Amino acid sequence: MLTTGVPTREQLVRRATDLRPLLSGHAAWAEENRRVHDESIEALADAGVFRMRVPARYGGYESDTRTLVEVAAELGRADGSTAWTASVYWIPGWMAGLFPDAVQDEVFTSPDVRVCGTLSPGGMAAPADGGVVVNGQWKFISGALHAHWQIIVAIQPTAEGAPMPVMALVPMADLAIVDDWYTAGLKGTGSVTTVAQNLFVPAERVLPLPVIVQGQGGVSQAGADSPLHRPPLLPVASASSVGAVLGLAKAAADEFFRRLPDRKITYTDYASQSQAPLTHLQVAEATLKTDQAEFHALRLADLVDAKAAENSPWTLRERVQARADLGAVCGLAKEAVDIFQTASGGSSIYSDVPIQRISRDVQAVNLHALMHPNTNNELYGRVLCGLEPNSLYI
Repeated sequence: MLTTGVPTREQLVRRATDLRPLLSGHAAWAEENRRVHDESIEALADAGVFRMRVPARYGGYESDTRTLVEVAAELGRADGSTAWTASVYWIPGWMAGLFPDAVQDEVFTSPDVRVCGTLSPGGMAAPADGGVVVNGQWKFISGALHAHWQIIVAIQPTAEGAPMPVMALVPMADLAIVDDWYTAGLKGTGSVTTVAQNLFVPAERVLPLPVIVQGQGGVSQAGADSPLHRPPLLPVASASSVGAVLGLAKAAADEFFRRLPDRKITYTDYASQSQAPLTHLQVAEATLKTDQAEFHALRLADLVDAKAAENSPWTLRERVQARADLGAVCGLAKEAVDIFQTASGGSSIYSDVPIQRISRDVQAVNLHALMHPNTNNELYGRVLCGLEPNSLYI
């Protein structure tokens, strides 16, 4: 069992901070080539980023979600696409730890293994001797180009005839890739479409999605007592995602203040933008919104970590609050970035000025089905009003 040498939260955050020059240096390349740079992937691996949600028995760190938030926020200050991709790996990687131990032994042959995936059904799973045969395709698969495995979700008919979504763990070598990632934001994530054609998946690599989403645990025996896999999937996924978004808001502030000393306000008598009361109002409002986003990100992470440590059941309100906090981080971060971009003037539209990329990235995040502030607020308000949730994803 490889449990020694686990870095502290402070050490992991410092490693992420130290990566920022390299990641930001590759950000423009990642946009142009629509994928994270290989050197960035190698640097993330060297820093232990891919080990943070790997079980300790495989040499992983089993980092808590507060650590994920703080590390991803530092990565996001360098490049939103790289931070997003790292965050995405944490979620399916965590899901892989729910499968039988023999499957995990195969997946986690390297503690730096990268698992991509989705929660959306994109195919059909037909029962077969010893498993299922899957046909389908899955879009928006961030990190697929550097992944070793993918979590896919498909619909499988049951003996009663009712369809049931299942999640399956498959090697990337068994999937075809469609290079269709031509987008306005998060361009560097390489979130391509993957395709399965008559793909046999053995039964031990298939789990019922509703059981996992409801937080009834996986089938791993070796990891059954670990706090890592005690919380339900959606709060874990939510807490894993918010750090990169918070980092985008902080990146916008970094970029704005970097350019501020040399900027004036054209067609006014302000020799320096920093002298204008409007600027003071803008930076104060944007900073306060970033602070609010950080509050929601950390409240979410601390809730997940506290419940995991206590091994206590989740209430319905706590589950939907996790989704609401996720949406709040996204909405507030976008508002902060919008203010900083508006205050950055016409010169900020040039492609070599990072704030235009930051703005497009945070807009893309806010359109994500799981992260959309309106969707999450409606779900939260619905439950607060005493109604049942109208979504499986809580």
